[in-house]
Amino acid sequence: MFNPPCGPVSGRRDGTVIRATGIPYAKAARFQPPVPAPDWIEPYAATSPAPACPQGPVPFLDDVLGTRYGELPGSEDCQNLSITMPADLADGERLPVMVWIHGGSYTTGSGDLAIFDPARLVAENRVVVVSVTYRLGLFGFLATRTGRPANLGLLDQLEAFRWVQRNIAAFGGDSRKVTAFGQSAGGDAIAHLMATPEAPSLFQRAILQSAPLGISRGRAKMNHAMGIVAEAVTEDTPAMEVVEREGHVAQVARKFGMLAAMPFGTQYGHAPLPAEADIEAAWNRSAPEIEVLIGHTSEEARLFLPRSPYLSRLARLPVAGTAAVRAIDRVVTEAVYGRAARKFVRRHTRAGGRAHRYVLHWHAPGNIYGAAHTVDLPLLFGNRSTWDGVGLIAGARWEDVDDVGRQLRSLWAGFARGDSLGEKGGIPGALHYQAV
Repeated sequence: MFNPPCGPVSGRRDGTVIRATGIPYAKAARFQPPVPAPDWIEPYAATSPAPACPQGPVPFLDDVLGTRYGELPGSEDCQNLSITMPADLADGERLPVMVWIHGGSYTTGSGDLAIFDPARLVAENRVVVVSVTYRLGLFGFLATRTGRPANLGLLDQLEAFRWVQRNIAAFGGDSRKVTAFGQSAGGDAIAHLMATPEAPSLFQRAILQSAPLGISRGRAKMNHAMGIVAEAVTEDTPAMEVVEREGHVAQVARKFGMLAAMPFGTQYGHAPLPAEADIEAAWNRSAPEIEVLIGHTSEEARLFLPRSPYLSRLARLPVAGTAAVRAIDRVVTEAVYGRAARKFVRRHTRAGGRAHRYVLHWHAPGNIYGAAHTVDLPLLFGNRSTWDGVGLIAGARWEDVDDVGRQLRSLWAGFARGDSLGEKGGIPGALHYQAV
């Protein structure tokens, strides 16, 4: 039993960790900003996973990542978080806290999916991990002309970080040593949380994994066009009809080029974000107080290239086909992830922040996806029963995945503890980083 300020919480032991899952951190009516969840008096049984925000199936990702559509129940009341801590936590012990913001293009995913199970990270490195579930898609990330707010999912995340500051000490966490970490849209969200005035009081370090910062700007016209179509969704539209409508809204984005790769997302000029012209100044204000580890995989775009019939045909051409696909991958990886990450981190250090930049190039031997987008996930959350043999890493021996994974988990946790990374370093054959 735990006794945080929010009210008593009971969890469960699971091998080498203790889990307290599905704890409400906020409440919100549809299309409304969140408010903190009210405190409670009776013990809260935190033994069920947080429900996922309603979302549609993505069979392609199920095949690649081994997820299962419907794995978690769906609910609009999805503002819940789950805490994983070492089972042998000593009285009074205070461990670094790592708050996980999941990815999924701001339309899919959930904090408690099996592929994000942090048990290995926690048990091996003595950290406390908080996994956050938040609103997605039309529920969380699109303004309309009639005044429906944008960035509701981002506001949810802020409430989760506030909850952590208030309550995490009861679970063995040190509220003065909080690291925000997230992959893909999760990394993008954390980058944008860093632009809020409150950010330095909520987390002191940030790990941005494969954040698509190259497509986060210049989205106003696309979002406006999407918002017009989204007016058809009301407060009374059944949840799964909202999800179905999401696909129609996303179709509007197609004429906006590469931005359409992630049609939903953060919107500048809507709370809690400044106008787009002021975003760099906002980031600069928080830079001296938040240390950053930012990077991407070396072949990000290879996750998406096999879905293109044109590129699949191109890849089958002898010699030239393989070279052409590699060239396209390099261009897209650089445009969406690489160049923007370097720009972000250079600005961060000029503004007085500390930062390291990494590239992850590990991949399964002979695998069509190579060092693709999401290949960091099986390394970071290395649960064999979930990850062994899935499409993304098919061809790799689990022992090799686990060896690199242990080193990656140790590196991430060391950063969260405040260990010095030095001028440069890495994992032989898998990852290299350097101070900026």
